[in-house]
Amino acid sequence: MSHYVTPGNALDDEAYQKATSVYLPDRVNPMLPEHISNVLCSLRPNEDKLAFSAIFQITDKAEVKQYWLGKTVIHSNRRYTYEEAQQIIETGEGDHADVILTVNNISQTLRKYRFDEGAINFNSTEVRFKLDEKGSPVGIVLKESKEAHQLIEELMLLANRYVAKHVSKIKINNKAIPFPYRIHDTPDEEKLLPFIAFANKFGYKFDISSAEAIAASFNKLLKDIKGRPEEAVLQQLGIRTMAKAKYTESNVGHYGLGFEYYCHFTSPIRRYPDVMVHRILQDVLEDSVKIDKRMEEKCKHCSERERAAMDSERSANKYKQVQYMGNYVGEEFDAIVSGVSKFGFWAETVDHMCEGLVSITSLAEHDSFRHSESDYALVGHRTGKKFTMGDKVRIKVIAANLERRQLDYEWVNEK
Repeated sequence: MSHYVTPGNALDDEAYQKATSVYLPDRVNPMLPEHISNVLCSLRPNEDKLAFSAIFQITDKAEVKQYWLGKTVIHSNRRYTYEEAQQIIETGEGDHADVILTVNNISQTLRKYRFDEGAINFNSTEVRFKLDEKGSPVGIVLKESKEAHQLIEELMLLANRYVAKHVSKIKINNKAIPFPYRIHDTPDEEKLLPFIAFANKFGYKFDISSAEAIAASFNKLLKDIKGRPEEAVLQQLGIRTMAKAKYTESNVGHYGLGFEYYCHFTSPIRRYPDVMVHRILQDVLEDSVKIDKRMEEKCKHCSERERAAMDSERSANKYKQVQYMGNYVGEEFDAIVSGVSKFGFWAETVDHMCEGLVSITSLAEHDSFRHSESDYALVGHRTGKKFTMGDKVRIKVIAANLERRQLDYEWVNEK
């Protein structure tokens, strides 16, 4: 990609200002023109494509014996969807099944090593909307991370890690060269301690003697709560204790992934930090490193644009949720309490994962409720009725306000 987008040209200036592609439910606002991302730089079958590659000689036990970084020409002869690859993994049959199964075994081994070495295993389900020709949501698809997704994920993590490690060894005047590391700091103590106290109420203990011990405690917790009623609440609250990942030239490692060195190298079509990494890596390989005194400023800009893109994506998804649930005003659904505050509780429907607010006002006919911050709950003064994060509730859809992107639910008291 960096063959087409060179420093200082109009494409480069525009890509830097955007810093990332933005993925909305009904459209993509790409960082680069579609012809570059979907034609020139897409690994389309039976076409020669210029690429920047990380090539590994690796054993079946996922031990890297050698690696090579550099410019290549790739000629792909088969494209798979995730669904096609997953079917081959599950059945053992299909085009190049032997290759896919071998690579999948290596990826799963890499994944196991990662968690054994301290990476934190948070699971998440992605919600996608089915849209009609007018862009209105007509259905919801819940996407889980399966082995085909993990296959790609682990190999990208491997490439990103080795590129960062390779560049980190380069010194000029005994100093590391400016480089956009992707870092993730240890959990914030102010957020972590209340979470640990809450987890203790369910009988789960945390060792906070070191960063490694905290990660091990998190993984034990996530394993122990699997399938239990408190799984949703503890996983959600656990994620909230985590620091936000960002770009910076000051490398402190990636706590969540358990890596000492990490960067973004694999997606230069949709992320500008990857473009920066490609250029620096090429300079390193050519032994012509230039010192970029604006590196930290560029990292800060890319981190800010990433957060803005995530905010846009969240807002757009919320808009589609409201639009979708507007078709069900007056209907009842099973839901999970997903948040609490002094003015009510949020509930997320089980079938659609659409979140709405049950206001404290609407609860007043049942009891007077107070907010217990330490228990993440609303507690009734007279009845002692509790609404705690993770509780199952029955709700009725009362209103869907598109302008405010707000869903209003009402608690259904099933006596």
